[in-house]
Amino acid sequence: MDRKRVVIAGLGDTGVLTAIRLARRFDVVGVSVNPGLVSGQEVGVRLARPDVWARDYWIGFDRFHGLDDVRTVHGTITGVDLPGRTVSVRHAAGNTVREPYDALVISTGVANGFWRRPVVRSADEIGASLREAHDTLGAAGSVAVIGGGAAAVASAVNIAVRWPDTHVALYFPGGQPLPHHHRRARARIVQRLAEAGVTTHPGHRAVVADGFECDAITNAPVHWSTGQEPVQADAVLWAIGRVRPNTGWLPPEVLDARGFVRVTPQLQVPGYPGVFAVGDVAATDPLRSSARNRADGLLAHNIAAHFTGQRMRAYRPPAYRWGSVLGAQPDGLEVFAPNGFAFRFPSWTIDRVLQPWIVRRGIYRGVRGGAHAQGAMTEG
Repeated sequence: MDRKRVVIAGLGDTGVLTAIRLARRFDVVGVSVNPGLVSGQEVGVRLARPDVWARDYWIGFDRFHGLDDVRTVHGTITGVDLPGRTVSVRHAAGNTVREPYDALVISTGVANGFWRRPVVRSADEIGASLREAHDTLGAAGSVAVIGGGAAAVASAVNIAVRWPDTHVALYFPGGQPLPHHHRRARARIVQRLAEAGVTTHPGHRAVVADGFECDAITNAPVHWSTGQEPVQADAVLWAIGRVRPNTGWLPPEVLDARGFVRVTPQLQVPGYPGVFAVGDVAATDPLRSSARNRADGLLAHNIAAHFTGQRMRAYRPPAYRWGSVLGAQPDGLEVFAPNGFAFRFPSWTIDRVLQPWIVRRGIYRGVRGGAHAQGAMTEG
């Protein structure tokens, strides 16, 4: 009997993990705007130490053992025929083709700042963008980070640690940063901000002009709707959480009011049993937490159950965000549990244990050595 075909729209962190799990049982086609995994994780490390970040978070698809049987397509999805079960893909080379599917996984993620953009890029363009942001911040005598979430906090700490002579200030609208983390995690990160020399400015809500997409490092004065005097810095890093779901290719009936994909607890799109969504694009809960809670295993089970008629499992989101906030630091890596308690990896274990054994061998099921994102993809 012919194997079922699963098309995965988006090969970011969650899409890659889902593809690895499904490839053992199905014919899998993955569509990605990048020629490899360009992770959305650890943006602070990405800015401050791009070479270190790229080693662990920019990985060519050909390096994953688990993707050997997956056909990866370098391009962008432009449309979908849900009744006909096909997606339209514009390849990086410019031609457009239709990819049929028996099941579709929507994992196209969100656009968020300059580090998460839904545009087709080459490996050279990705490398240039990493270096450009790093060089801009390295040349700045003062940096203002706007936002109070994990991306803003991590950026502020990593920039301050990497360039200790740079004045780094963090501005956020609430009374404390990390409003969606447990109070224990929040208290620890506030301590780390102080230790790094970051000055914090609560109660500052930036004025964001209509049409401004926060996708570049700027140097214009920042104005506040909360009444404070404008702030001027050599570099302004916008991390205000103004995410935009990459769902322009989907019909409105599968989206919620904000443009995210509506899903059942089983991660199915209502009304379309063979269509699933996972990651930041899926409206699972207010925090869209399936992107950070290893929902790839549950999703792979449910897709198999869809084909066999077996019982599906429900996704249960945690109450708080969890995981790494700052990324690997000189003194190690702290990973926070949903209850706010942290597990620390000593610095020596990161390169000897965490990355080679837990991440590459355990989570990704084997990653070959080699360059960042070189390897064959379907170009057209």
